[in-house]
Amino acid sequence: METAKTTTTPLFDGPEWTFELLEKARDAIETIALGDLGLDVYPNQIEIISAEQMLDAYSCVGLPLMYQHWSFGKHFARDEALYRTGRQGLAYEIVINSNPCISYNMEENTMAMQTLVMAHAAFGHNHFFKNNYLFQQWTDADGIQDYLAFSKNYIAACEERYGFDAVEEILDAAHALQSQGVFRYGRPPKPTIEERRAMQQLREAYEKGQSALDIWTDATLGLKRDSDAQDEDLDHSERRKRMNLPQENILYFLEKHSPVLEPWQREILRIVRMLAQYFYPQKQTKVMNEGCATFVHYYIINALYDQGLVTQGALMEMMHSHTNVVMQPEYDDPRYSGINPYALGFAMMQDIRRICEEPTEEDREWFPDIAGDPDWRGVLRNAWANYRDESFIQQYLSPHLIRKFKLFTLTDDETHPKLVISQIHNRAGYKAIRRDLAKQYDLAYIEPDIQVSDADLKGDRTLKLTHKVRDNVHLAEADRDEVLKHLRRLWGYDVKLDAVADGPH
Repeated sequence: METAKTTTTPLFDGPEWTFELLEKARDAIETIALGDLGLDVYPNQIEIISAEQMLDAYSCVGLPLMYQHWSFGKHFARDEALYRTGRQGLAYEIVINSNPCISYNMEENTMAMQTLVMAHAAFGHNHFFKNNYLFQQWTDADGIQDYLAFSKNYIAACEERYGFDAVEEILDAAHALQSQGVFRYGRPPKPTIEERRAMQQLREAYEKGQSALDIWTDATLGLKRDSDAQDEDLDHSERRKRMNLPQENILYFLEKHSPVLEPWQREILRIVRMLAQYFYPQKQTKVMNEGCATFVHYYIINALYDQGLVTQGALMEMMHSHTNVVMQPEYDDPRYSGINPYALGFAMMQDIRRICEEPTEEDREWFPDIAGDPDWRGVLRNAWANYRDESFIQQYLSPHLIRKFKLFTLTDDETHPKLVISQIHNRAGYKAIRRDLAKQYDLAYIEPDIQVSDADLKGDRTLKLTHKVRDNVHLAEADRDEVLKHLRRLWGYDVKLDAVADGPH
């Protein structure tokens, strides 16, 4: 029996885009994304920007309304030089975790590419941002735009009153410590009554166009300087308990307890650590986030073609871009730089669908809960909502994909003269390879564990830090010494960093 050919008119025919065509394509994508895949997204705000504006967005870590800092200009100059000389391309889009979800699309894109990136960013990334538990718990999509606007204006006001050099000095130090300015495990402490009152005054001042610099003061925050003698008689353990030590968030500790920082400087530390916290979930979900968005765009563009809404030429252009994105270079390829998160993420999403639709006996043994499940869309949505990269790989990486990616484990033992292939393709090996690969995406393992262990404000005021060394991996000396210089600037007194072994692994 011959299948009847569709007579649907394509959404576009040719490379040129118009806003009318973009709207038609967005509506068609939305029908598939929401009606077929069952995605749940924030309202979309899609903006078309030039190459120079895209470079500018690159330099400001993809956020609009970002405050000024020399490092952003350095990144802009580097990326622009590489782009103009053809040594670096630009992303087709940038998407922001906010409500509404803001997508920046390149004006140089063809209509086919605009369709692809709308499916990828405005629906794939958008759904992931809205539904993944890390973003729900740790970020405020509703308030990020207002906070960025406040931050930019606050720092500009500081520059006007205290001078560019004074503000730059604090920002330099805060940026150097940014990776140690997040709460990794527990929720951030709730603001005190005084802090909530001060924040309300800040918002009111900002809305009225007034300066907020005089609001964030020791008096409004109820802070007591060390001239108060109330803590003099506390013993060591009680003092550490009062200061919530040990403390993993170094910027938070400095904001609350530095003996030398002025209120406006503390607020700058707060701004930097708030933005570091905003980006922390993205660092933990690179494979999942890109895998989700790539799977969504792949499914949608094929559905559009099946419905006759895009031409074969447009599909080929989109598939050419898709193939480049998910390419995994071999280890001996000059382009190899590790496992491509797009390749691994997309392959795992496709594999989950395969396990649901066409499970093998091996799949039924390894994944009894999802093998043969007719609702593969629901299985994927559940995975996107409830996992991060480390746990997702540990849960869903199949022996089939391990073979496809030719993965095995090399053990590098400093006491052994040669590398050893310790895990191969057998039952025990599959489990170990999955565990070893998942470990490489666990930030608790790959980022240094440095905590404030003590600070005697009534004594010599030395700030003591402890670095828990894992697998005998120590901090790079040059970077460590430079960061400690910035830390001493913010603390105002001597800083000591001790390295201690974190036990066998």
